[in-house]
Amino acid sequence: MERQNILCVDDEPGVLSVLSEMITESGYDCDVAQDGLEALEKLKQTSFSIVITDLEMPRMNGMDLIREITKEYPELDSIAITAYNNKYQYTDLIEIGASDFITKPFHINELQAKLNRIIRERTFKEKLTELSMKDGLTNMNNRRSFDIRLHTEVGRAIRQKYALFLLLFDIDRFKNYNDQYGHQEGDAVLMAVKKVIAKSTRKNVDVGYRYGGDEFALIVPQASSKQCIGIAKRLCKNYQAGGFEPTSLSVGIAELEGIGKDVDAIVTNLIRQTDKALYDCKKKGGDGIVFYEKEEHS
Repeated sequence: MERQNILCVDDEPGVLSVLSEMITESGYDCDVAQDGLEALEKLKQTSFSIVITDLEMPRMNGMDLIREITKEYPELDSIAITAYNNKYQYTDLIEIGASDFITKPFHINELQAKLNRIIRERTFKEKLTELSMKDGLTNMNNRRSFDIRLHTEVGRAIRQKYALFLLLFDIDRFKNYNDQYGHQEGDAVLMAVKKVIAKSTRKNVDVGYRYGGDEFALIVPQASSKQCIGIAKRLCKNYQAGGFEPTSLSVGIAELEGIGKDVDAIVTNLIRQTDKALYDCKKKGGDGIVFYEKEEHS
């Protein structure tokens, strides 16, 4: 499990010192801020998993800080420190997004118990999210993961003004292969595609996905058209080396056209163009590569 980084926020240096000591003794990393505004600046600069904040502070109080965290950093958990005579109720804190609260004075065991509960829940949610992003058979990133990543990559490519390509490819005559050799052998072919992608692409740069059925997707950022076609050729060559006759790969490629500000529309258009290229490849008999705009490279 990734080591937790916790931000403590309080305008009293003595309280911050005690909190920081408690948290580091519990095995977590800790940073401190003396009010809500300083905390927000720290959140912009560093990744935290939990914020523990006092409520009564100058410049920006804890309630406003928790509201900002809920709005800008919804993945963060927050614990509010309250006093016995505090005017805020538990329901007030939960309604604005706090994960829990702790009342002064408190013992380290109480704080540890609350942190442990939150971290257990975070870990469970992270595992569920990871499972929801994976294809059950191949353990590749799935269509849901593809949709999220493509939007992110397209937005980044437009902002930073670099080229991005999308490849869609599927297995020719896969149904015939299944009928001839059985579904277990067909599943073995699908799982082999994961290795083919890894062997044919740039590590930690190009990302492959099982798009659905026997169709796969590959996002290729920061590359030239020549590099992208080289990747497509390697995909076909490495797949053929697997000996899965009579199957082969059909590959469609399109380049991002970052025109306009509507990322959703740009993504939809990119997928449509790549799908059209794949369709044209299949129409010509498959076992090849087609670049959108009917530029064929083999």
